[in-house]
Amino acid sequence: MASSLFFSFLLLLASLLLFSRGAVSSFPNLTTLSFEEGYTQLFGDSNLMLHRDGRAVHLSLDERTGAGFASQDLYLHGFFSANIKLPSDYAAGVVVAFYMSNGDVFEKTHDELDFEFLGNIRGKEWRVQTNIYGNGSTSIGREERYGLWFDPTEDFHKYSILWSHDRIIFYIDNVPIREVVRTEAMGGQFPSKPMSLYATIWDGSNWATSGGRYKINYKYAPYIAEFADLTLHGCAVDPMDHTPTCNNLAADLYSTITVSADQRMAMERFRKKYMTYSYCYDRVRYSVPLPECSTGLEARQFQESGEARFMDRRHRHGKRHRRAPANSVI
Repeated sequence: MASSLFFSFLLLLASLLLFSRGAVSSFPNLTTLSFEEGYTQLFGDSNLMLHRDGRAVHLSLDERTGAGFASQDLYLHGFFSANIKLPSDYAAGVVVAFYMSNGDVFEKTHDELDFEFLGNIRGKEWRVQTNIYGNGSTSIGREERYGLWFDPTEDFHKYSILWSHDRIIFYIDNVPIREVVRTEAMGGQFPSKPMSLYATIWDGSNWATSGGRYKINYKYAPYIAEFADLTLHGCAVDPMDHTPTCNNLAADLYSTITVSADQRMAMERFRKKYMTYSYCYDRVRYSVPLPECSTGLEARQFQESGEARFMDRRHRHGKRHRRAPANSVI
């Protein structure tokens, strides 16, 4: 038993060391888990279907219900990832979410890290939104929204979250698109309690598309979101007292993962070309920027509402663009 635990720790340590040295497009092949090994269904009965011996999950939304699943364990820091393919055609009002939360454990002081995919009318692109909550700070939204350089309904693309003691990084196809560095001024609003990983599809007609102007049309149902290659690479915690079950050295290695110079250039290119809204530049909501926001050159791209100045120009091509390579951000 002791030798088995020691061997497992060595494997974890080796993969983390490789991960911490990863280049822009070369993350290590982290182990993926089947549904039965790492997840449990939350809701949706037959609207959750397993494929490829449990290595892929289809979540569907119809007039009856949506669907969702969650990790079996809570984690304190780690790397969490999935390949996702979104519903095609008319998808206004549809919300697909891939996120971390502990709202079922800490109802009034919950933390959350979100990827939300917001559907659209036919001919208009899906939008991606990221958000962060810490210690129940749901009245303070930290949303950013983006377009994409590919059609997310044509093929699978990889969406990942790196969460450590010091920073949070969101990635699309291994390209970092957002980094939040912990600051003293953020205090408890930086997520710091153990969280589970979730994936859901649901009806967000009242807000998801043009502020609720366009609703779901169920004649196009079922809307199916496909998930594959689910990665849980984190420090699991004891479900009773929430103490980490991994070695301190292994846990600390997540903090060694940062954004390299090449990755930062790729992130800046992405944000300049595809970010359509940022709470940091929204003076209607926040007359004074939140403490983690900086007012550098990026601020020039945005209006007082936080919307990008040239948003229509960026996305007037609709879905007519051809598929681009996964690492072709420009």
